[in-house]
Amino acid sequence: MQSGISASQELVSQFNTLLSDTSLFGLLVTISSESLTPVTTLSRGSSTSDFAADVAQLGPHLKADEALYILLRRYDSAPYLVAVTYVPDAAKVRQKMLFASTRLTLVRELGSEHFRDTIFATMAHELTAAGFDKHDKHAEMDAPLTEEERTLGEVKKAEAEAGAGTGVREIHLSKTMNMPVATDALVALSALGHGEGSGLVMLKINPDTEVVELVPDSSTPSTIPELVQTISSTEPRFTFFRYTATPPRGGDDKTVVLFFYTCPITPGTKAIKFRMMYPLMKRAVLEVATREAGLEIAKKFEVEEPGEITEASVTADLFPETETKTAFRRPKRPGR
Repeated sequence: MQSGISASQELVSQFNTLLSDTSLFGLLVTISSESLTPVTTLSRGSSTSDFAADVAQLGPHLKADEALYILLRRYDSAPYLVAVTYVPDAAKVRQKMLFASTRLTLVRELGSEHFRDTIFATMAHELTAAGFDKHDKHAEMDAPLTEEERTLGEVKKAEAEAGAGTGVREIHLSKTMNMPVATDALVALSALGHGEGSGLVMLKINPDTEVVELVPDSSTPSTIPELVQTISSTEPRFTFFRYTATPPRGGDDKTVVLFFYTCPITPGTKAIKFRMMYPLMKRAVLEVATREAGLEIAKKFEVEEPGEITEASVTADLFPETETKTAFRRPKRPGR
């Protein structure tokens, strides 16, 4: 699976019971020992109770610092279910990234045909009757998107609704160095590492708060020239790109994650500050990407202008020419 986590047999069994037993209202799921496992089932209040009454049962199960998957029977016709990913802002960063990047796996393993909707929530009040009504009104206004397209969008929207400052985590890099990183940036990096999302994550540093932030972008480049077009030519960027490269001398394609640090030369005091901040933060950003998000970066590139990035230079770095070495031959002794 995308995140390396799969549904346990116990979860599959309880999920099938949820589907067949109309007296059940919901199933709570967590991640334990690299597996999706059931926590408990919820029964309907009565045979005549409606969703608004039944959803009140969730309250005691929603903790302020613990993520949870919630599968609920909400609709009267198929597909009957809604899948909720509840990731409170106070949850640990690793748990938050894991739950966010595994949510598609949960739905796919149990059967996406059973779910009419998926919701990403960060606050308990979003999972009340009023909260679901608010979600429905937003959904009516939004253009239809695929589940993959909604994944990061819902994360960012949830963080924005949670209020200023709540979507930032202090990453402890050493005893003397912390780096503030927006949570949606961490989630995006984790999704990239698990083969999900658009394959592109661009980060920037907010010059006022010095927080590493995710650059909003809906591009889905597949080639280096397409990538170059998406990178800012006026501001520095840390860009992570999932790229499928073709060996120039034949062989199998390989898909890798590349890192690009670009810092265009532009006039002004803001540009001077950028050129001081970004080099200092580059190593920290790479450490967060590899240590916190689990990214494996095949190659790193550092240029001033995005236009300096070419397919030829990337290919040359990924597939360097190997020198043919001749075996050492001992010189013949004189007279022979």
